[in-house]
Amino acid sequence: MLSDPQLIDSINSQIGNEFKASMQYLAIGAYFEKETLPELAKFFYEQADEERTHALKFMQFILDAGGEVKIPSIPSPTHHFQFAEDAVKLSLESEWIVTNQINDLVGLATKNNNYITMQFLQWFVKEQLEEVSSMEDLLKIIQRAGEGGLLHVEEYLARSPRSEQQA
Repeated sequence: MLSDPQLIDSINSQIGNEFKASMQYLAIGAYFEKETLPELAKFFYEQADEERTHALKFMQFILDAGGEVKIPSIPSPTHHFQFAEDAVKLSLESEWIVTNQINDLVGLATKNNNYITMQFLQWFVKEQLEEVSSMEDLLKIIQRAGEGGLLHVEEYLARSPRSEQQA
């Protein structure tokens, strides 16, 4: 086995964290779709796919390292939001939580001198910078637009470079 059992257990926990984030983003996407805000819905559906992909990367790492994948149960996501800003604030909080979880994994790998795991986790460290930054930007845009200006947010997302990359 290339990785120690404590790290494998922690990475299995992270698989649950990633699936939890994915499910929360699906719920937020559905909220925006219900509110007839298709670009915001699309943004969060894409975020859900990214989080699912992260979980699958962790699963593959465990398998490659000779460990056993144990997907933990996850709590039900929040489905109702009073304001669009609330949904994005929850997303930003979630990204900060995941960032701290990734940092904890890096710390554990470092403490155990597990360079293979440390190398694997570097991609996630960089990814979290992008995720937090993206969500902070979206929150600022929604706060500037206000609830009455969500169509401007839709227009912004439709014209953003990220949207063009997905097309």
